[in-house]
Amino acid sequence: MEDHNTSKISEPASPVASVASADIAAEFAALTTEEQEKRHAEWSQELARVEEEINTLRTVLASKTRHASDLKRKLGITMWKEITDDMNQGLKNVKESSVFQRTESVLKTTSEKTASVLGSITSGITSKFSQMKNSESMRSIEEKVGSAYENVKTRVSTSRSGSINSFPDALNENDSTSGLNSPADSNNK
Repeated sequence: MEDHNTSKISEPASPVASVASADIAAEFAALTTEEQEKRHAEWSQELARVEEEINTLRTVLASKTRHASDLKRKLGITMWKEITDDMNQGLKNVKESSVFQRTESVLKTTSEKTASVLGSITSGITSKFSQMKNSESMRSIEEKVGSAYENVKTRVSTSRSGSINSFPDALNENDSTSGLNSPADSNNK
C-alpha cells in the first residue's frame, strides 16, 4: 500500500518545490498505514472543499460579470467604446512618459537641423544658378540660342509668305535652293 500512495506524488515544477515534495514524501512514508490513510482522507476532504469554493467563486464571478455587462449596456458603454477608451488612455500614458518626451524632443531638434541644412543647400544652389546666369559663357549661349531662334522664325515666316504651304515643301525648296538634290530627285531628272 505504501508503494501505491507514493506513486501518486507528482513531479514538482521547481527545485524548491522538489525539496519540499521530497520532505513531504519522506514524512508521509514514515507514517503508519493508518496514519497515511487518515492523512489521505483529510487531504481528499480539503481538496473537495477547495474545489467547491472555486466553483462557487466562478459562479459568483460569472453572475457579477453578467450584471456589469447589463449595466454597461444600459449606460450605452459598448465594447468598441471600452477598447477606444483603453487605447486613448494607453496613448496618453505613452505620450506622458519621459522616454517619449525625450524622443520627441530629439526628433524635433533633428528635423529643425535638417530643415536648416536643406535651406542652406537650396540657397547655395540658387546663388550658383544666379551666378551662372550672369556669367559671360551663359550670356554667349543665350545670344546663340536667341539668334538661332530668330533665324528659324524668319525662315518660317518667309516660307509662309511664299508659295510653300507645308514643312515637306519647305524642305524640298531648301534643298533645291542650296543645290542639294535628294536621290529621288536625281532619278526623276
